[in-house]
Amino acid sequence: MVARVNTVAFQGIDVLDIDVQVQVSGGVVAFTVVGLPDKAVGESRERVRGAFQALGLSLPPKRITVNMAPADVQKEGSHYDLPIALGLLVAMGILPAEEIAGYTALGELALDGSLTAVAGVLPAAIGAAAHERGLICPAACGSEAAWASGIEVLAPPTLLALINHFKGTQILVPPKPHMEEISTSMRDLRDVKGQETAKRALEVAACGGHNLLMVGPPGSGKSMLASCLPGILPPLDAEETLEVSMIHSVAGYLQGGRLLRNRQFREPHQGTSLPALVGGGSRAKPGEISLAHNGVLFLDELPEFPRQVLEALRQPLEGGKVTIARANHHITYPARFQLIAAMNPCRCGYLGDASRACSQAPKCATQYQSKISGPLFDRIDLHVDVPPVSAADLSLPPPAEGSAEVAVRVAAAREVQSDRLRVPGSRTKGPRTNAEVDGELLERIAAPDQSGRALLTEAAERMRLSARGYHRVLRVARTLADMAHSTGVRRQHIAEALSYRRVVPGK
Repeated sequence: MVARVNTVAFQGIDVLDIDVQVQVSGGVVAFTVVGLPDKAVGESRERVRGAFQALGLSLPPKRITVNMAPADVQKEGSHYDLPIALGLLVAMGILPAEEIAGYTALGELALDGSLTAVAGVLPAAIGAAAHERGLICPAACGSEAAWASGIEVLAPPTLLALINHFKGTQILVPPKPHMEEISTSMRDLRDVKGQETAKRALEVAACGGHNLLMVGPPGSGKSMLASCLPGILPPLDAEETLEVSMIHSVAGYLQGGRLLRNRQFREPHQGTSLPALVGGGSRAKPGEISLAHNGVLFLDELPEFPRQVLEALRQPLEGGKVTIARANHHITYPARFQLIAAMNPCRCGYLGDASRACSQAPKCATQYQSKISGPLFDRIDLHVDVPPVSAADLSLPPPAEGSAEVAVRVAAAREVQSDRLRVPGSRTKGPRTNAEVDGELLERIAAPDQSGRALLTEAAERMRLSARGYHRVLRVARTLADMAHSTGVRRQHIAEALSYRRVVPGK
């Protein structure tokens, strides 16, 4: 007899159906797992054996073979423990094969028979719903799986509780979906004194989803301004919540199975490696740019990041996704993040301050800023200088306008974009903000008036804007028009958008 249990393997946030086949036959006593398992899957033999002993069960003294099909797909992770255990229980006649066949199972077994949380339950539940199957997962992941509508979710705390449920001696209560609490610990723009130009640029970036670079000396408030951005962004909608939560589920970062409601603010250190930032490693996990999907990626001291790491951002900034190539397959993660970067004008940080600048200025600024390639600079929509804050500014009372007031204007501008970009009756996911608009659509919705086009053409020649830079000016101008409740893009919007384009030394 061959017992079969359904489970999944993960390729990015997509799931592949895996058929776990368990055979108990005569021959030399052995417990073999085949089907391209990694080390964690191979070690499941001992975890299953220990869990069975904790329940007072003994494995039959026969040859046990576990095959995971398709056999040419790499099986990674500890979530195969539960399907292997269920297959053995079916093969031993303890559980009914017909009922188990109606579920997708995943979970890690502890040696005492309890079930431990595993990554990827949310996409596994959605995959099970697509096949009209139920889901069996650890109790710690039950609220995560409950978001997949229309399926039965069994979330037992132990393997014994699951056995008793199928025997009819215990009833497992269906888990309830939970969501993350709205964060109230974010920085408020009311805490930032001075820096009105930078505040304006931050609001423009929030309204249109634009990338932003702040350049200024140490202590001028660049990091504080960046940390205020999540507080003025609109909350995640239902579709964005599901996208972000699936990525964090695969990464194993959903706390208590709660779906995320806050836009993520990821702040990797300058020593972050390439796989940690863009994704990869032995199991091709999502990196910081995918964990920041529909949120903010803040890179402080931008030139201090390795050149290879920064150059890897170019493709995700354009396409909103990252593809990790492997020898036998490719894994794609969403990566539609908003890049907020900060840097000093030079290595010492005090370029322009005659009393503190080094003797190598302006050469030191050219060398320092040249660490960032022109193509990466070109992909940043807004460049703003953040001057030092004077003692007089610091002695002023807090500004009357804080994040709450700015968030209202940002939400209004986002609503205008949503109404404009929404395609009635279309199932194709289109752009959500002006920063994502390109091609013919951009030319149509951001076409400036006659005087604005003349200004843009002249400025493009003088500033030597690339085609990408030209279109990014149009995107920012469209956002400025939305903020001003203007149906068309006018000369003043083009002028302000051009003021945010930076001519980089040495580029």
